[in-house]
Amino acid sequence: MKSHYNFPYGSKKQESLCMKLTLALFLLFILPLVACPLWGQVVQKKQLTESDYKNWGELLMENPSPDGQWISYRMRYESGSDTLFVRNTINGETFNLPGGVFPRFAGNEHLIFNDKKSIQSLNLKTGLRHSYPLDTHIEYSMETGQIITLLRKEKCLQQQKLSTGVISIVKDVVDFSMSPIQKEIIISIKEKEKYSVGILNLRNSTIEWIAKQGNGEFYNFAWEENGKAVAFYSSTDSIASGTNLCLYKLKTKKIFRLNQKELNNFLSDKIFDKTDSYRLTISSDLDKVFFGLSQKTKPVEQKARDTVEVWNTADKWIYPREQDSGRFYEKANLAVWHPSSGRVVQISSVEFPSVMLNGNKTLAIISNPKQYEPQFENVAPRDYYLVNLDTGQKEIMVKKQSEFHTDLLPSPSGKFVAYYKDSNWWIYDIKSKTHINITQNIKIPFFGRVHGLGGDAAYGNPGWTPDDKEILLYDQYDIWAIKNDGTVARRLTKGREDKTIYRINTLGDYDLLLRNFDGFKSIAVDLNDKLILRTEYDDGKTGYCSLEKTGMLKQILSRSSFFDNMHYIKKSGLYICKEQRFDLPPRIVLKNDSYMEKIIFQSNSHYEKFQTGKSELITYRNAAGKELKGILYFPSNFDPNKKYPMIVYIYEKQSHNLHRYINPTLFYGNGFNESVMTTKDYVILCPDIEHETGTVGENTVDCVVSATNHIVSKNFVDPLRIGLMGESFGGYETNFIITQTDLFAAAVSGASISDLTSFYLTVGWDLNISDMTRFQSEQWRLGKSPFDDPVLYSKNSPVANATSINTPILIWAGKSDWHVNWNQSVEFYMALRRLGKPATMLLYPDEKHTLMKEKNQKDLSLRINQWFDYYLKNDQSVKWAKEAVN
Repeated sequence: MKSHYNFPYGSKKQESLCMKLTLALFLLFILPLVACPLWGQVVQKKQLTESDYKNWGELLMENPSPDGQWISYRMRYESGSDTLFVRNTINGETFNLPGGVFPRFAGNEHLIFNDKKSIQSLNLKTGLRHSYPLDTHIEYSMETGQIITLLRKEKCLQQQKLSTGVISIVKDVVDFSMSPIQKEIIISIKEKEKYSVGILNLRNSTIEWIAKQGNGEFYNFAWEENGKAVAFYSSTDSIASGTNLCLYKLKTKKIFRLNQKELNNFLSDKIFDKTDSYRLTISSDLDKVFFGLSQKTKPVEQKARDTVEVWNTADKWIYPREQDSGRFYEKANLAVWHPSSGRVVQISSVEFPSVMLNGNKTLAIISNPKQYEPQFENVAPRDYYLVNLDTGQKEIMVKKQSEFHTDLLPSPSGKFVAYYKDSNWWIYDIKSKTHINITQNIKIPFFGRVHGLGGDAAYGNPGWTPDDKEILLYDQYDIWAIKNDGTVARRLTKGREDKTIYRINTLGDYDLLLRNFDGFKSIAVDLNDKLILRTEYDDGKTGYCSLEKTGMLKQILSRSSFFDNMHYIKKSGLYICKEQRFDLPPRIVLKNDSYMEKIIFQSNSHYEKFQTGKSELITYRNAAGKELKGILYFPSNFDPNKKYPMIVYIYEKQSHNLHRYINPTLFYGNGFNESVMTTKDYVILCPDIEHETGTVGENTVDCVVSATNHIVSKNFVDPLRIGLMGESFGGYETNFIITQTDLFAAAVSGASISDLTSFYLTVGWDLNISDMTRFQSEQWRLGKSPFDDPVLYSKNSPVANATSINTPILIWAGKSDWHVNWNQSVEFYMALRRLGKPATMLLYPDEKHTLMKEKNQKDLSLRINQWFDYYLKNDQSVKWAKEAVN
């Protein structure tokens, strides 16, 4: 926004006189004030208080317009006064849309969004808005520049041409579905109790009727991915015939029908499943339609649900998991219909209930999750079979393969299946039926600790190059392109040399995967086009670069901040992303190919008025001399000559959160907020902890004590005023550490584990799985059961070592926590009570693993703050921390 100053005089001479007068006034009155020591002082930043927290909001970056000239984002507040904004990236013009959600651009000049009462369309040129009922079906065709709306109550379909505003109407429309190429829609019409279905051309509004004036309705529309055909169900005129599955080919204008009676000729005990358990899907050759099947009659339940639960040790899965996801006899099955021959083949079954297709839908891949159950890892391996879609015959593809959804992925073109097994990536060639280990000759591991508390896993397969020529793989740092026969391997990035991690830019966890019934398949990545990569540097910096067609890397953004949500606007050469640091609230940044950069929006801009802490990446060495990382948060107005109290907050690895901004609030599910504590003159240490198999407790103590002593040696932390805190697995780590050392003056443990033997024998009721699965190679990494090595479990259990505890501890849990059974907290409390150790326990009714009720969140936050204030700052006003209830 520009400001314009108009002089009240007309001539240049008069303007000059006015400017001289202004300068004189400045010299006479303003300059002395600035020069005066009293007036010239820098404005002191304010101390952050609880009453200020409510002014902070969370920035949720949404999407830019196709040309990048508008960006939508939301600010979400604790008060609930959330607002959607749409801002022009060139001139800053902004629309405020209170309560707006689900924004989506219709072209470059219109926005569609929801509010509590309606769906709105906003003309970004004129500011005019149009409101539709919430049940309106609304779509935008980029191909024709139209907004298509179906007012369900009025059964009125409207096509609005955005360039002209012209609206055409089709009445009596019940439903519609847009083609993937956005040139036509399929519509169903109900007129005087008669049903019709047709293809409406969006360019000229003509309708090519598929069927007219029948007694049966049409529903569950599904397009072939290139818009060449559409499938749907229709109810028939005859009750005895039931339902038709239909396929309509647009080029030949021919319709094919599979009737329920014909289906009975193939599968007499099955009916069409119309619940979308398996969405209608059409192959690209238009000769296969995949659909769901259900049992004609509901199967007799094998176990009564409402009377007695029957648990048997021979069961494949424990009872609650079986009830939740194992009743395969009730599950819909996938089938394929060949319209040209009329043949139907059932693909999945009770024996093999999980199914996906290869990339071009010429074969199916089936498996049984229970095949190798019962076992005691997190998930069991399984055998995968290929199914001939013409005959239904199956043949083994790979045995005892990991179930993890990215460990077996069909290639896009359908020629191969990639799978990760035995620490290597393999390619199964469908045509030659051969298995090739494509990474065995590369002397760099393609696996490591990827999923936090889990065991070693593959770094990932982000896709294939066109026509399945090369598969792309991640190692710890780099991206590789490996020929499908494994003969040539190219490293596309050079991150290993300086420990820089390169990954293909995504906006979500599943951006590089395509849904494939019960599994996924890989995407195609064209290396002949510019590819945007996200970078993470060893010193904590993050950024983005582009992999050019030439194979060169070109930097886009890089600095000591956390960057994410990158949107690349190819046509205009714009990059729009979000940036944040611990001392900088999230903001939206725009960058172009000419190196111009500007801030589009700064959230919580009032932060500059307040004192804030800072974060720093630290390195330390454990007892074995291995270098590890951590985060050190400094209090606002940090003075290196002072001695500060310090809180050590633990939960395995945390250094990746170095630049995350944290809104100051008391409404946190775990009661601990770094932004709040740094304004209360606390140093906070978050060390990375690295575990080895069989020594979970020992490794925890080693890493945490080593990191703490490293910081104490810097001489700005009081060694007698150090607190320790963690929750969940970090709560276990806290419980165990204080059994081994008196280094900490106070501790807080939330939703924690205290007795490994009893925890081994519990059920994680939120997931309906046995907790013993966490102890083999996952999370606890003990490698043995308590029956194999009871001493190992006792040695690593806080309860078994509680006699050594001298640190006062605050324990908290939700009384509906079934992720970590809340009785683990009670067991720890009871052990400390019996031993006469200083401990207080907080139990919150109707709360789960993290606290969700604001009243309880605030209570927990205040109590944790007061607990540390009492023990680390000697705040005697905190009475409850020491006094008994009675």
